[in-house]
Amino acid sequence: MISKAVETVDMMRKQGIEPNVVTYSTLVDAHCKEGMVSEAEDIIDALIKRGIEPDVVTYSALVNGHCLQNKMDKARRVFNLMIEKGCAPDIVTYSTMINGYCKGKRLDKAMELFHEISRKGPIPDTDTYNILMQSMFQLGKVSTACELFRKMLASGQVTDIVTCLILLNGLGKTGHIEEALKLFQAMRNGGLELDIVPYNILIDGLCKAGHIEFAKELFHQLSDNSLKPNVVTYRIMINGLCKEGLADEAYRLFGSMGDNNCLPNSCCYNVMIRGFLRNSYTSKATQLLTEMVGKGFSADIFTATLFMDLIIYSNKSILL
Repeated sequence: MISKAVETVDMMRKQGIEPNVVTYSTLVDAHCKEGMVSEAEDIIDALIKRGIEPDVVTYSALVNGHCLQNKMDKARRVFNLMIEKGCAPDIVTYSTMINGYCKGKRLDKAMELFHEISRKGPIPDTDTYNILMQSMFQLGKVSTACELFRKMLASGQVTDIVTCLILLNGLGKTGHIEEALKLFQAMRNGGLELDIVPYNILIDGLCKAGHIEFAKELFHQLSDNSLKPNVVTYRIMINGLCKEGLADEAYRLFGSMGDNNCLPNSCCYNVMIRGFLRNSYTSKATQLLTEMVGKGFSADIFTATLFMDLIIYSNKSILL
């Protein structure tokens, strides 16, 4: 409700209450998060004209606005302007810039800024390390991410659940399943209260690595840990079973979802249908498609493509 906020500020002025830098910073932040960066810049110009100097929060909000639009050159100019004006960027500003570079897959620039921090003063916090490790894993730089994690520990930063999930996800998705298993065990032994998310990450990694029996074992351990599989867990397991040619077992699991008060969604239906098609269960796939449509769901592009390929192949066979 930005327009209401602006009206309130105008009302303040009419009543003789001059907004301070906190008020303006709040407006700048709100406009930037809504993609209204030029309006945010106008607000900063207005406060400067009123003799109020923007502070680190104001500038950081504007930096974030440019980063959200992937306009990193503009973000860097604001960042440099802060320094010129004698307003030293704090770790939030640095982390915002680093995050912007990482989202644009400019890890080299992000690392330049990270190394600059140690020379300029602010101490990197857990969020800073998490942002960089996430980007490194996404770019397939597993050893670099693990090395940064070791540096994080050596610097005295305390890892949180977010750090652990980034590492677990990164290791699982890049096929480093043994390391992922060790980390998962360390998380359990370390007294972290684990919800379904780390289990989903590890089960997915096990399925992708072809360790379907281990994935099934972990799936069945959920109840022992007072957890219930959610729709993501089921999708992962159904997909993993189908890839191993176990379409019948996958369908039994699909049919049991209601037992955990977890009804199949569109994604689960599509995964199961594709599993049937890839295992040559054409009639079952067609029946399930009809059921899915009856529930108000529709085939996604991948399922539709498989059906189209099947139709084209069938027509070619008839012609031959």
